Amino acid sequence: MVPESLDVSKYRAIMTTTDRERISGEADAPDEKRYQAIHRVRSRIEELEQDAEILAEHHPELYEELHEAVCDEK
Repeated sequence: MVPESLDVSKYRAIMTTTDRERISGEADAPDEKRYQAIHRVRSRIEELEQDAEILAEHHPELYEELHEAVCDEK
């Protein structure tokens, strides 16, 4: 069985497995690689903002699901 973090058939959210490893410090990668991962994630967050605007306007139910997933305080 393939561990969930390595399941290539699973869609990623904002971070790839490599991004997660580099940002969390699990991967033994140079600082430059870590900063590159952070930059990629920031770019994806900007894209997510645009996606959220489209969902809010055209599919409020999906927007609400996204909002709950991202903003739900635990």
